Amino acid sequence: MRCVSVCVRGEWFRVPCGSPSGSVQLLGSEALRRYHQAKKLEDADEKLEFSMLRCRSGELLHPEDRTEDVLEHNDFVQLVFAAENGKHDYSPLATAVQHSYQEPKEYISLDGNSLTTADLVSLGQGLFKIKLTPEAEERVIKGREVIDAFIREDRVVYGVNTGFGKFARTLIPKEQLVQLQENVVRSHCAGVGAPLSVERTRMLLVLRINVLAKGHSGISMETLDAMIKAFNVSCLSWVPEKGTVGASGDLAPLAHLTLGLLGEGTMWSIQSGWADAKAVLEGHGLKPLVLKPKEGIALINGTQLMSSLGAEAVERAVGVARQADVIAALSLEALKGSTKAFHRAIHAVRPHPGQMEVAERLRSLLDSEIFPSQISVSHRSCERVQDAYTLRCIPQVHGVVNDTIAFVHKVISTELNSATDNPLVFAETGETISGGNFHGEYPAKALDYLAIGVHELASISERRIERLVNPALSELPAFLVKDGGLNSGFMIAHCTAAALVSESKALCHPSSVDSLSTSAATEDHVSMGGWAARKALRVVEHVEQVLAIELLAACQALEFLRPLKSTTPLEKVYELLRSVVSPWDRDRVMSPDIEAAHSLLRQQKVWKTVQPYMDEYRKKLQA
Repeated sequence: MRCVSVCVRGEWFRVPCGSPSGSVQLLGSEALRRYHQAKKLEDADEKLEFSMLRCRSGELLHPEDRTEDVLEHNDFVQLVFAAENGKHDYSPLATAVQHSYQEPKEYISLDGNSLTTADLVSLGQGLFKIKLTPEAEERVIKGREVIDAFIREDRVVYGVNTGFGKFARTLIPKEQLVQLQENVVRSHCAGVGAPLSVERTRMLLVLRINVLAKGHSGISMETLDAMIKAFNVSCLSWVPEKGTVGASGDLAPLAHLTLGLLGEGTMWSIQSGWADAKAVLEGHGLKPLVLKPKEGIALINGTQLMSSLGAEAVERAVGVARQADVIAALSLEALKGSTKAFHRAIHAVRPHPGQMEVAERLRSLLDSEIFPSQISVSHRSCERVQDAYTLRCIPQVHGVVNDTIAFVHKVISTELNSATDNPLVFAETGETISGGNFHGEYPAKALDYLAIGVHELASISERRIERLVNPALSELPAFLVKDGGLNSGFMIAHCTAAALVSESKALCHPSSVDSLSTSAATEDHVSMGGWAARKALRVVEHVEQVLAIELLAACQALEFLRPLKSTTPLEKVYELLRSVVSPWDRDRVMSPDIEAAHSLLRQQKVWKTVQPYMDEYRKKLQA
């Protein structure tokens, strides 16, 4: 029988739709009856008028419509009393993420060993569903058999029949083992702050599933399958972003992730928005988890928050770093810089991989026999011997950022496919071993390094912006605008870039150099990896925004060099920007322009625009 979840004054009820001819009005009346019954109230609301809203779209349902015509099985509806309109706000729509969404058809198979950072970000965006490989299922089953054998034999195993942390020597009776697992989840739900976004919660959930698929956690196939089903319909727990010290793993965030799966607290789904976790699960035909021995600690002990956020930071860093080379090339053209500093011979005698890669990109974008530049030809006979460091040293500065990202990518990729809880189960020897794989020092140190490395792109970009807007350095109109004084042009856009760079300098202080003893000195050294990941993401975003401002400024500078043209690939980037931002002929609000340019960078459109021309350059050189 088709059922619908109905919210009445913040309480959720699972209500059958009844006969095919049943109306929306009858559905609401039945939900109201169940509300009165649950609250042990008199039918005082019987005469009150109410409306029915569909949660997913906010549509007002006509009371005489048949439910089978306007509602789907497992739909979510809210009952709103006319007399209380505006008095109470129980609507899941109040905090729901409303966006167009199409359920994915393709799957990514998880085996615990081969998940990539790019795959994880795609899974966070809701582009794929997941399933386990047969080999992973077999490992999970064998790992669980070890735990079940220990329970039958009454063997003492940490986290299975003992307390946790300081209480590791406290033995728990067999009849309390399920309560033990539920207690550790509830007690560890102590996070604070804003919740993770839908995308980041998806990443956290699927990464935890991937790690459990290694078969070293003692999770049951039944529980893991329930988690997979929840992921595939985007039933996502409310997870506050703060509260982890990064050892033993990300305990508080993972506990909140698990709490929703237990049917407690708050969850989000596309159909319901934020609502009661049990109602969301049941509305999607799912049952709350009932934890078996060892499963509570298996679900909350690991480095998945810092690793999933780190994966996003790395992927965004890769994207912005290669586009930084394109934007720097535009600035060099606008400032009439020389390409001699990018000569192959210079970089061959200092062969850092990132430096050589950036120099090659610049050669493929700037003046050459393959892609000539009228701007470059116009100043070829000038008396300037060499350029400022912000132009001449682009390969050296941008290059080390590339190498930093490559190092961090390797660390995070390893972490995504590592067993990081405790104790670990080894089915091949039939034993559990307590260790310290939950310690987040690896991702914490790497993500601190990422923030320091990628920040330099913003630092050097801000200096190039200064050269573009300063007439003493650029030979261009002050602040890149006509009628200076009447118009301020890019004056404050440069201030914004300077502010972001300054803020990032503070964020680049390594969080992993700090440690505070916790859990009564049992966990006496911690990584602070959660903060390392969150601030690395903030630094990457600042870099994107500063480079967006440089992209705007460089293209605006080209306006004053017309009718001269740059190279074909750089002119294509100019055209791309002009498709969303018009030239700056007089003052206007700048923020929308910055956001539009930022969006181009986030979508990798600058890189996609030049990539075919860079490939053409390489092919012609090799011919």
